[in-house]
Amino acid sequence: MSRQRGDQAEEQALSFLQAKGLRLLERNYSCRQGEIDLIMQHGDCLVFVEVRYRRNSSFGSPLESVDSHKQARLRHSAQHYLQRHPWLLARPCRFDVVGISGDQGRIDWLENAFGA
Repeated sequence: MSRQRGDQAEEQALSFLQAKGLRLLERNYSCRQGEIDLIMQHGDCLVFVEVRYRRNSSFGSPLESVDSHKQARLRHSAQHYLQRHPWLLARPCRFDVVGISGDQGRIDWLENAFGA
């Protein structure tokens, strides 16, 4: 996927989540462990969001593409973020995945997709 298409998918996911009441804190947080597409706030909860885009669903849904290896990288990146922002440590956290299917024009939001 091109960087431009990835940016478009993230923008689409961001607009979708903001319409659902989430507030953006940071975008494309990067560290040695990996990258977190969106870091948002939903009420008191800190939400680490992975955005996945698939042009078509012939090889499975975008949500299914977040395997255990990717989950581990996201967990490590979130830990790094929290170490750099210690005032957020007391907040509950969760990992969400937003899947965008190009062939169906569909956005799926999976809240609390996997545990910390």
